[in-house]
This record gives sequence, structure tokens and C-alpha cells, in this order.
Amino acid sequence: MPVSRTLSGVVAALFAFVSWGLLPVYWKALAEVPPVEILCHRLVWSVVAAGAALACLGRIGEARRVLARRREVLLMASCGLLLGVNWLLFIQAVNSGHVVEASLGYFINPLVNMMLGAVFFRERLSRLQAVAVVLAVCGVGVSVATHGRLPWIALALAGTFGVYGLLRKLMRVESLPGLFFETAVLGIPAGFYLWGLWQEGAGAFLHLGQGVDVLLLCAGVVTAAPLLAFAFAARRLRLTSLGILQYIAPSCMFLLGVLVYGEPFDAARAATFACIWAGVAVYTCDAVITLRRVPGGRA
Repeated sequence: MPVSRTLSGVVAALFAFVSWGLLPVYWKALAEVPPVEILCHRLVWSVVAAGAALACLGRIGEARRVLARRREVLLMASCGLLLGVNWLLFIQAVNSGHVVEASLGYFINPLVNMMLGAVFFRERLSRLQAVAVVLAVCGVGVSVATHGRLPWIALALAGTFGVYGLLRKLMRVESLPGLFFETAVLGIPAGFYLWGLWQEGAGAFLHLGQGVDVLLLCAGVVTAAPLLAFAFAARRLRLTSLGILQYIAPSCMFLLGVLVYGEPFDAARAATFACIWAGVAVYTCDAVITLRRVPGGRA
């Protein structure tokens, strides 16, 4: 693979993962806006951003052809619902002081993907992958034992995004048309909801200052830009490389939660994360070993 192509892929991947890792800063800046309203703006402006990108790239016809395939439409509708739930959970977690637990969800996510692959695609787990899954389960067990509850925010984020990835794998739709239709599923009713708020003179938009208005309007770009950068990187990098780089996002979230927002990180939480991080390390080692076994894998 040409060095320039690989380098451009790495730059795009870094942009995507760092952007996702810093998203808590963006949602924190909108803390005075109800999470459901933030989600609605994110959906509506994502539809607008994706639609504008389709028009600028001359891909409207491609998007129309997707609508003729009923199976794809059903899958996109399901993906849209999962994205909506995942985004709402994440915004709620960030603005209720659970950035660290949200980061845990995205550390767990690749391990959830492995389990889903084994269940639905009969992908056999290697010994190291099995060890990684066991360590992740141990981490959840430690959290239950020490806090008396499941880390449900982390598990819900990992689960919804994992199932979203599973359905996305079944779809034969490119990333940009897919993003447009997935966000439109909830974006259309979200638009009516925001219109109703505006008619009543309620809602944050145009009522909480220009700074809030700009942040709400830019929610679509903030959503679409990293997704398109990720799609660009995915075509230029090995999946193993992407799998390793993806830990940049939850690492940024974790550091923000502990160092910037001062969320508690006691011995019990440290034990939970130690198990998860150990699982991540084992998973990464297995990925590197697999890459080295593939002809040309060092390139």
C-alpha cells in the first residue's frame, strides 16, 4: 500500500477518533439544554449536513436507488433507531457527570463486537480473544460487586453501538447515503418536535443566546465530519490498524472525565478499568499477531 495513501488514512482516523473523544466538551457546553432537545438538533442538522454532502458530491441518484431495496430500508431504519438511543444515552451520560462510565462503554465495544461476531457470524474466537472477553466480563463483575449495580450506561452504549455495527455490516449501503437515511429516520419527527417547541415559544434555540444557537446548528457537522473521516480512513487502513487507533476516543473521554471534570475514580473503579484495559491489551496483542501472520501484513 502506498505510503501517502496510508498516511492520509492515519490522519483521517486520528481526526475521527480525537473528535469523538472530545465530544463530551461539546455536549458539556450545551448542558443547559435538555438532552432530548440536543438529540433532536443533532439529528435534524445531521440530515441537513449529509443531504448537502450528497448534493455537492452528485450522489443524490445513489441515495434514491437505495430506497428501492426494501431490505436495506428496514436495516437503515433499525440502524437509525439504535443511533438515536446511543446518542441520547451518551449526551445524558456526559451532562449528568458520567463521562468516565461512558468511556468504559467504548473500551468494551470492540469486545462486544467480537462476541456478536461469534454469535451471529459463527466467527471463532482465538484463545487470546476468549481471554479478552473473560477479562471484560470480570471487569463488569467487579463493578457489580463493589457498587452493587451493573455499569448500565457503559453496557448500553457498548451494546447499542455493537448491534448498530452488526446491522451496518449486513447493509450494502455506502457510509454517506447510509448516514443520511439513518438520521432521517428520527430526524424527521425530531424536526416536527423542534418546530412545535418553536411555535410555543419554548426550546433552547433562539432563547439561550447566540453561542448556544451556533453550537446547536453545528451539531450536524460535528456528527457528520468524524463519520466521513472514519469512512475515508477505513478504505485506506487495515481493520487491525483501525481497531488499535479506535482506543484514542475512549482514552480522551476517560482523561476528560477524571482530569478535567473531576469525576470520582476510586479503587473500585480502578479495579474495573484494570480488567477492561487488560482485556483491551490482550485483544490488541491478538490483532497485531494476526496482522503479522497475513502476507504483507507488516506494510
